[in-house]
Amino acid sequence: MIPDDDLSRSLTVADPDDPGTTYISLVGNTYAMLVTGEQTDGRYCLIDMRVPDGGGPPPHRHDFEEMFTILEGEIEFTFRGEKHTVGAGSTVNIPANAPHNFRNVSGAPARMLCMCTPAGQDEYFTRIGDVVADKDAPPPQLSQEELAERRRRAAELASTYRSEFL
Repeated sequence: MIPDDDLSRSLTVADPDDPGTTYISLVGNTYAMLVTGEQTDGRYCLIDMRVPDGGGPPPHRHDFEEMFTILEGEIEFTFRGEKHTVGAGSTVNIPANAPHNFRNVSGAPARMLCMCTPAGQDEYFTRIGDVVADKDAPPPQLSQEELAERRRRAAELASTYRSEFL
């Protein structure tokens, strides 16, 4: 038997151009929080990632599933040490606990959707990144001290969000 409909939950329509969308600048990338864990009762989150040439996070792993669908451009994923170049239209699933990272080495901007299940990555990014006005806003110009503070905060909160930098 499935439970009754939970009338306290509502329909979510994710539009990256909606003025209410939260945009986060993190490691030079711009992440739009399209569907948050708060909206899905913690089941998953969906993030629209704009990755400039050269952008991407350092190697890491976490104990939740992460799926990427490339919308524009190309992204190089490193999964358990092996590189895979993935283009628009393809989807990549990263199993929980597997070491990985991605980098845009294409020479052009790339864009992808990232779904994490369960949710939490959306909250982590919001706590360690900087809110920017919109998808086209440049990343903030941070001093060396501010960059060090962002790295310290990311490392400090990683275990809270079930992540580990490698």
